Formats: sequence, C-alpha cells, structure tokens
Amino acid sequence: MRLLVTGGAGFIGSTLIRVILKERPDWSVVNLDALTYAGNLETLADLEGNPRLAFVKADIADAQAVAACLKAHPVDAVLNLAAESHVDRSILDASAFVRTNVDGTRVMLAAAMAAPGVRRFVQISTDEVYGSLGKTGLFREDTPIAPNSPYAASKASGDLMARAFGHTFGMDVVITRCSNNYGPYQFPEKLIPLFVTNAMEDKPLPVYGDGLQVRDWIHVEDHARGILAALEKGKAGEVYNLGGGNERTNLEITGLVLSELKKPATLIRHVQDRPGHDRRYAIDDTKARRELGWAPRVDFASGIGDTVRWYVQNRPWWERVKSGAYRDYYESQYGKRKAIG
Repeated sequence: MRLLVTGGAGFIGSTLIRVILKERPDWSVVNLDALTYAGNLETLADLEGNPRLAFVKADIADAQAVAACLKAHPVDAVLNLAAESHVDRSILDASAFVRTNVDGTRVMLAAAMAAPGVRRFVQISTDEVYGSLGKTGLFREDTPIAPNSPYAASKASGDLMARAFGHTFGMDVVITRCSNNYGPYQFPEKLIPLFVTNAMEDKPLPVYGDGLQVRDWIHVEDHARGILAALEKGKAGEVYNLGGGNERTNLEITGLVLSELKKPATLIRHVQDRPGHDRRYAIDDTKARRELGWAPRVDFASGIGDTVRWYVQNRPWWERVKSGAYRDYYESQYGKRKAIG
C-alpha cells in the first residue's frame, strides 16, 4: 500500500511513519509537512535515503501544492495528521488553527476525492472534541461533540467536514479520536516533555491551577497502531476512539517525572489556570477493540519511564528544539502568569 501521511515530521506523524516502515515492509509513505515550528525533520533523520519514504514540503491548506503532490506521488490512502495542536496557542490566536485544522482538512478531502486511486481517508482527531467529563463516565463515539477550546473547536470542525464529505460525496472516510499521547520526540511545549526538560535544567514546572485535571494517557506507538488498524479494518463513515486506559491527574504526572529524574518537589510551581481548562477526559475504546482487534500494548509505568529516559539520553535533540521562537512563546505563555498557592 502507498500512503500519504500529512504532518509526518511531527510527534505522532513521525512515529506513525516509523511504525509503518517497520511493521509493513511492503508499504511506502509520502510525508507531506509544512515544517512549521513543531515539524522537525531531525526526528526522521535516521530514515533519510529510505527508498520507501518520500518527503514533500507543503501546507495542507495550499490546494495547488496538495494536488501537485498527489499527482506526483499517487497513493492508495491519506492519513491526515497535520494540525495545529496546542490548546494554549489556540487561546492566544485561533486563526492558524482554523486555517490548518478546518480549511486544511477540507483541502485534503477535496484533493483526495479528486485523485485517482485514493480509496480511504483517515482523519486523525482528538478526544477534546467531546468537551469535558465530570468525575464519572467515559467518552464514547456517540458522545455529543462539545468542544471547549478554540483548538478543540477547530478539530471538531475538521471532523464534521470529513463526515460531510463521506455523507455527501460517498467518500470512504474514517475518523479516529485519541487521548493524550506521550513518548519520544514530542515537542517540548506539551506537559510531559516540558516538565522533563525543565526538571533536567532545574527550572520550575508550571502546573496549571490545582493540577487535578485528569487525562487518559496513551503511548504514541499504541496510537500509531490504532490508526493503522482503523485504516485496514475500520468501516467507512465510522469513528473509533483510541485510549490508553491510564487516567492520571496532571499533578500525578508531575510527580512521576520528578521521581524518575530524582528531582525535588520544590520545582513544582502552581500557576494561574488557563481559561476554560477542561477538567477530565477519559476514553471508552471498546468499539476499537471489538471491531479493529486493537488494544494498547505499552504498560504506562514502563512507558513513562522509557520516555523520561529518552529525553535524558537525547538532550541535543530537545535543546535544539527548545530555543528561539519556542523560548519567546514559553515566556509569553508562562512568564507573566501569577504564582498561586
């Protein structure tokens, strides 16, 4: 099979490419990525020269560039992972999120529909489109969409666009929605790599509010295999939730990071919470297990330990990433927040 993976230079996309090339030896991949701040080809440096991997630098919202890519590189399926993905950035300015996550998804759908040979389009989304849960309950595929952040709203809009193309034009579209990912090569603005790298440098770990927000964590390789299962076994028009079954508060995650690095709890800094912060996410992945034969493989205790050690052993990678524009963003996001508690 020949695949187009959008956003393949990002955290989840690069992991997906690695899994495909390793576990599907007769498949090939075209990686289409705009190489924005979170896209980093260093993540795939060891795969340079692989005859089964091609790279095209393009923006998914650029219809002409996307059409040219699909003409030059005919594929059997499109996996749309390219997205603006950080909630805090969407609160500062949602325009890039609308452009990429909504209009970019529309462009990709239209291009895939027009390209001969594309048999399936997989839209990779997030559990955040469902909104927030109370102390009990799980997100199911039939849970009403109720996004609470500009990021989540843009992803929900992209999902609805994908659904509409399936219903109106008869496209074979499948949607996956995952819980919080963790693992190697994650851009260090997200919670775990931010806290690991800050702790390594003895810098404060900025915990929003009381830190009791709950997230379900899935290892990025388990997510990648879930995407492939949806591609190969999913039913057209269906949504599949992919969860790790590992609910933890942000404060628990912070403690695990500090424990793995043998750093003191005095590095924790409770800061003013972000606007509209969802309290709890949790996934019911029964449908994916039943229909796709998928289940997460990575035990959370070993997975989080391996992840922390990866950042310890790959300091040059994150030091290069965590510089320049990222430092400016970090300062704008956390530098002026008032300490609490």
